Amino acid sequence: MGNTLVVHAKRLPQSQKARRAAQYVRMSTDYQQYSIENQAVVIATYAELHKLTIVHTYRDEGESGLRIENRGGLTELVEDVQSGRADFAHLLVFDVSRWGRFQDVDESAHYEFICRRAGVEVAYCAEQFDNDGSLLASIMKNIKRVMAAEFSRELSAKVFAGSVRLTHRGFKMGGPTAYAFQRRLVDDQCRPKGILTIGQRKSLLTDHVKLIPGAPDQVEIVNWILHEYLRHKSQATIARELNQRGILNSQGRPWLGKAVGDLLRNEAYIGVLTYNRKSRKLGAKVTRNPRELWIRKENAIEPIVHRDAFRRAQKIMGEGRVSIPEEEMLLRLRKVLMKKGKLSKTIINSSPGLPSMSSYVLHFGALRNIYRLIGYNGNQEWFDKYASHQRWAALQLSNAARLRDAFERLGRSATLNASTECLRIDNVVNVVFRVARCRNYENRPLRWTLQYRVRWPKGWVVAVRLDEKNEAIFDYVLMPRRGSPSVVACSGSQRKSIRAAP
Repeated sequence: MGNTLVVHAKRLPQSQKARRAAQYVRMSTDYQQYSIENQAVVIATYAELHKLTIVHTYRDEGESGLRIENRGGLTELVEDVQSGRADFAHLLVFDVSRWGRFQDVDESAHYEFICRRAGVEVAYCAEQFDNDGSLLASIMKNIKRVMAAEFSRELSAKVFAGSVRLTHRGFKMGGPTAYAFQRRLVDDQCRPKGILTIGQRKSLLTDHVKLIPGAPDQVEIVNWILHEYLRHKSQATIARELNQRGILNSQGRPWLGKAVGDLLRNEAYIGVLTYNRKSRKLGAKVTRNPRELWIRKENAIEPIVHRDAFRRAQKIMGEGRVSIPEEEMLLRLRKVLMKKGKLSKTIINSSPGLPSMSSYVLHFGALRNIYRLIGYNGNQEWFDKYASHQRWAALQLSNAARLRDAFERLGRSATLNASTECLRIDNVVNVVFRVARCRNYENRPLRWTLQYRVRWPKGWVVAVRLDEKNEAIFDYVLMPRRGSPSVVACSGSQRKSIRAAP
């Protein structure tokens, strides 16, 4: 219905821009009284009374109002207004809360200011005041914004209290399902209704989800992992053996050492249901909660492993985290060097009684310095490659930061994720910076290879091509990232290809 009340922009003369309007509608998944249809009817009535013609609709359906992320409608609206593409002079919104229930009440005011600065007047069709810039309107809008934020806070507290109560009754409160478990759908009397597969959710508020043991072969794998760990195999070794056997994790992916560690620490395998280990309240970042804040329910799940074996595994992992003096850390490292004849990250992480590589770096700094402290030279070629990698990684971050600063000077929004070297512009466009190393094959054209260290988001890739010796910058290539692993570029008269290695 939101689109049936819209006049196509091409059918209205541009000379009537003063009477042209766009509407922004948003509905979260929880509040049906704010349905898109209801908002559109109120907005259409307002437009008719004020002799406005709606020529465009920006909509966000099923999106939370706590963050602008994933709200394509609002993002498109802001982009159109800032770029001058907006062919309307009025923006019609149902009420103040449709901008969002931001915990920083100035954020919704910011988006309204962007529209006003571009000459687009904002009207709130269901509010009992005119948005005319008067003192009364300013006071009422701020009160409404605070009320919207407070509503979210109160709702969050109520939802958390309800989740705690249901956890104590033995019901699972969302989140991924651990390996070797499956979700059983039950009614309000705990009568089974079926098994939920991946992607399926309960449809009735009175239904609940309980965890039960999954496929017997997966249960056997869990017990094998625990048995091998008690035989002092490292988590990385166990993961490698699982992958060699072609066994995938609960997400259908190869195992990692960290995933094995998470499995060994998961109390669900001894029948304990746990909630609130992590939290993300009111759109904030995910935080790990201290153990005293966890909500635990004993005997909520049928155990998969023996409790004594599980406790022994926890003791082994706890001993691995015992504080060791730095002198002792270096002494143990020298002993491993004498035994193995060499050192590497893999050797350090897999040696019993030795702290992890990350612990050594935390205490002593770079790997070269660690080796120097025990009189070991290491692999000089590897150190040279590592230094080169660090140099070009710093260049990528520098280029991304310079581009971010340039966009911000133009009044655009630009955020830089240092871990992925990805620049996100106006919450819409992604730009990834990567170094393309030259590969020189005999009797073949030069090739430049991009390495995937992390998953790239869709958008654009800025490839910094190095010269034939990979010692200096040759040029820059901008290319789209749409999932295709290869792109052809030209330099002068010679046709050259850039291949992104998976």
